[in-house]
Amino acid sequence: MTMTSPTHAPAPKKPAPPPEHPAARRPNRFRIGAGQQMKGGPFAYLALAVVGVGSLLPLYWTLVAASRTQDEVLAPTPPFWPGGRLVENVQTAWEQANLGKAIWNSFLVSASITAATLFFCTLAGYAFAKMRFRGRGWLMTAVIATLTIPPQLSVVPLFMMMSGLGWGGQLESVIFPTLVSAFGVFFMRQYLIEALPYELIEAAKIDGANNFRIVVSVVLPVARPAMMVLGMLTFVQAWNDFFWPYLALNQQNPTLQVALGQLSASYTPDQSIVMAGALISTLPLLVVFVVFGKKIVGGIMSGAVKG
Repeated sequence: MTMTSPTHAPAPKKPAPPPEHPAARRPNRFRIGAGQQMKGGPFAYLALAVVGVGSLLPLYWTLVAASRTQDEVLAPTPPFWPGGRLVENVQTAWEQANLGKAIWNSFLVSASITAATLFFCTLAGYAFAKMRFRGRGWLMTAVIATLTIPPQLSVVPLFMMMSGLGWGGQLESVIFPTLVSAFGVFFMRQYLIEALPYELIEAAKIDGANNFRIVVSVVLPVARPAMMVLGMLTFVQAWNDFFWPYLALNQQNPTLQVALGQLSASYTPDQSIVMAGALISTLPLLVVFVVFGKKIVGGIMSGAVKG
């Protein structure tokens, strides 16, 4: 009897890993942070320099004209460098147009409108973005439709309403009609749709939070980047508004832009004095941009990452 040794079948060879597809090695240009390693070439820096100089040139000319005389500003060859009459022209513009009171009025109007817009538009944007109620779509459509109405059409009825309330010539007639903006509601709604997940709201409800607590603890922290952007846009718009304040206010109680309009309303206005007043009106906005500019840009980027 012969003994046969058992034969073992050879183990199957592992299949060779498929070659990596070239697309798999290709970096994703659209992922967050992918563009941080990109470096601009000479053409990009040149284009940015041209845009920067073009943006600063009007402000520089305002400074030059505000520091010169009327004859120098209107000369066939205008001056390029600032002169030595800046302090004198600023003082003259300050006294002629009563800019101290006008600046204070503009600050009150702009701050009130900005605070009210952030409060109401954030609440309305949250309601349209995350709450379910009957007629939500139609109501949002009506809000957006108001953006297509020219503001000039509402001047006469709005003026009659303000006069009927006894606010003719008062700052209330400028503040109350613009406490809420349709653009602000739409802006906050679009941001909260993407940045605020339903899971956060449901988790807060499970923890026993009511609507007020949800808004304070969940909605406002998430909406802070968009609120900073909306606040900046609203403040700048309210500060530079001229048309409605010019109609609603009188010469004894003007905002800054109305006072500057009165300064240049004479038959032969002194352009150096007008430019000095324009320079004064620009400085507060420059301070706002310098102080809050980085925070606003950082808020936009963090909001984009969350979205």
